[in-house]
Formats: sequence, structure tokens, C-alpha cells
Amino acid sequence: MRNTQDIWSYVDAKKAAFEKLADDVWAVPETCFGEFKSVALHTQALEAEGFRVTRNCGGLPTAVMGEAGEGGPVIAILGEFDALPGLSQEAGVAERREIESGGAGHGCGHNLLGAGAMLAATAVKDYLAKNGLKGRVRYYGCPAEEGGSGKAFMVREGAFDDVDIAISWHPAPFMALNVANSLSMIQVDFTFAGRASHAAAAPHLGRSALDAVELMNVGVNYMREHVPSDARIHYAITDSGGLQPNVVQAKAKVRYMVRAIELPTMWNILERVKKVAEGAALMTETTVTSQVVSAMSNLLGNGPLEKAMQANLQHLGPPPFDEADRAFASQMQGTFQDEDIATAYRRFGMVRSDAPLGVEVVPADSPRAQLRGSTDVGDVSWVVPTVQTYGATYAIGTPPHSWQMVAQGKAPAAHKGMTQAAKAMAATALDCLRDSALLSDAKADFAARTKTFAYKSPLPADTRPPVVKPS
Repeated sequence: MRNTQDIWSYVDAKKAAFEKLADDVWAVPETCFGEFKSVALHTQALEAEGFRVTRNCGGLPTAVMGEAGEGGPVIAILGEFDALPGLSQEAGVAERREIESGGAGHGCGHNLLGAGAMLAATAVKDYLAKNGLKGRVRYYGCPAEEGGSGKAFMVREGAFDDVDIAISWHPAPFMALNVANSLSMIQVDFTFAGRASHAAAAPHLGRSALDAVELMNVGVNYMREHVPSDARIHYAITDSGGLQPNVVQAKAKVRYMVRAIELPTMWNILERVKKVAEGAALMTETTVTSQVVSAMSNLLGNGPLEKAMQANLQHLGPPPFDEADRAFASQMQGTFQDEDIATAYRRFGMVRSDAPLGVEVVPADSPRAQLRGSTDVGDVSWVVPTVQTYGATYAIGTPPHSWQMVAQGKAPAAHKGMTQAAKAMAATALDCLRDSALLSDAKADFAARTKTFAYKSPLPADTRPPVVKPS
């Protein structure tokens, strides 16, 4: 194991500034492609650190890239800063207290994710400059991971074409290697058009688009039994056609999300969902059109990079939580269901204990439960060898996408977990820059995994990110 404590000191030297960045982004929560204040904060931080800044990275107004160094391999460290709707919450309290009624909040810890990733990139930048090493490090500030597939759009536009290695992280209850077990995902809007009429005086003249939506939902529910058990299908009615029950609804819209382990399975299920939509339209004498909103690929693993990251995690150890951190985490656990806590332990294959925070690094061979979500890091992993870590930043059992997550987003424990994750990422980046064999092995592993399935963006050519204006 190479000495990595030298790069850790570069992280510690700058951590206070990036803890502030995380808190500043927490205070201005913005959702899917609307992260104008957040990207401005990240851009200012990049400029203050002397990075060469590219705005509108990948053609997205709320994406930014900062590069430092010269020559050598290009190491990308990926960050995010989007929030979630409806999760406004005061920090540091173990009870529901909205700051803004119905407002957004960082319910997945992306305020920490972006700041921690930039902290790692800054440490690598400083190390390269101090030691005169060849190599370039880039921080990518990526928008709209939550439902918008920001990185998938960036990949499609070639933003990662000259990158050698990509590294990222995500807040979690434990410090652990993020194994590649995500689901591919696609979101599609189905819009039904019918004919309006008076629901009492002339119902026979109406053709209800809302009836079509409801029949589609029934049909898909019957289909669920006949898809792979690890696939997922979700829906939300985004336009019910109006609020007056005495008017036959002439237009209605439902958004479907289809997930599967691999892209071909996802496409197959989506085609079946489309047939159900067409059947619903036929039964109601309406018409239906569909439009892809977002899509992302499943994660592709990389053995050599994962081995290097795990070694750094084991060498580094868990965050240095103190008694105050544990006391607040225990208070937060008092707001959870017992099953929330049990699920967190199963997810990481850990034996349950009384510790309210993750106080050990998850072993590489832990028997993790197959509880999968989706991430647009998947698309990056299909074009660049990619590795990720989890950082222990919140109480074990915290429900994802919850007010409890927002309440812990500025806590000292969150800052400690963010800094520890930054050290793991910076050390892994440095391994790739100093060890040509690791770089070659990672690329060979990537080539072998992609040999039989050529990547194609799951985003159709005509799918564009939504136009969002600054608030």
C-alpha cells in the first residue's frame, strides 16, 4: 500500500472552505436543471482555487467543469448539487419543521456530494502542483441527478470523451465501496387526448382521457406479475385533465418510470408498457402519444479501481465521530421505524449494533441485500472506467429522500463523513496518477466488460433537457 497520508493532509488543509460550500448549497436548495444558485457557488469556488473553468458543460446551463494540471492522464471527480421537492426542513432538529411550506430540501445529501467531490479534486490539484507531477484533475458539477439524467445528457454531448478515470461518492449510513448494482431507468410521459363534453347532459359525446390513464394503470398493474422480479415500474398522474367532475376530461397525462438491471430488459418492458397504453386508448376511443423525459444506464463495475478504492477505505477508516455526533444521531433514530434501521444494515450486509452512526468500514465481501436504485453515473461508467465510494454522513436508518436527511445535512457528522470520502477519492485518484499499471488494468477491465455490448445512450436524439429559467 502506497503512503496516502500525504494526500490526506491536502484534504484537511482545505476542508473548512468546502464544509462552508456544502452548507451554502444546503441553504439554496434547487431542483432538476434549476440549480442556478448552486452552480454559481460551485463556479466561484472553482475560480477561487485556480481551476480552469468551463461553464455550461455538456450544453447544460447548470453544469460546470473545472480543470487543473498539465499533461498525463485525466481524472474526473464527479459532483452533484440538486435537491428534492417538498423536503424543506430546518437543520439540526429531530422533528419536522419546514423552512418554506412545500419548498425543496437536500434530501439525498447532494449538497455534501458536490462539495466533497470538489474538495477531493482540489487536494489532487494542490498535490500535483506541489510535487510537479504530470496529470490533470477535473471537477464536474453535474445537475439533475434526481430524475433528470443530467450526466446522461453530458455523456451524449461528449463531455467525458477524453477522460481516463472517473471517481465519485454518495452520502450513506456506512463508509463502503459503492458496488455496481444500480438499475437502468427511463421516464416516459404518456399523453391521452379525448373529447370534452358535459358529463351529465351529454356524456355520450365525451371520450375521457382520464379514463384512458386509469385503464392504462390497471393494465400495467396486471403486467407487473410478468416482468423480471428485479425490474420496477412506477407511475404518477401529472395531469388529471381538470378539477371539475362534471366535465369529461379531454386531456390527461401519466408519467411512467421503468427500471431494469440491463438496458435491453428495460427497453423490452417499455415496449410492453406502450402496448398497454395503446390498448387503453383503443378501449376509450382516445389517442395517445409518448415522449421520453429522461433515461440512464445501469452502473458498470471496474475490478482494479474497486480494489484500489477498498484498500484506501480500509487504510483510512471511518469518520472520527464524537459523542455529540452520536447523541444527535440517536435523536434522529427516534424518528425512524425499526424497519428503516434494519433495512440499512441489510443493505450493506452489516450485523446490527447499538451504534447510531457507521463506525466501521464495510468489508468488500459483505453479503449486501440487492436493494437497487438508479443513478446517471451509470452512463459515465459505460464510457469511462468508473469507481465510487459511500461516505458515512448520517444516522443509520435515515430514510432516503426524507426530511430527516435534510435535517442532518449541515451536522458536524455530515462534514466529517464528507471529508473522509474526499480523502478516499483523492487517494484513489492519486493511485491512478502514480501507478501506470493500475491505470492500464482499469482500462483493460473496462474494455473486457464493454466488448460484447456497445454503449448507446438511452436518451433518444430528440430528447432535450427542459428549459428552466433562473428564479
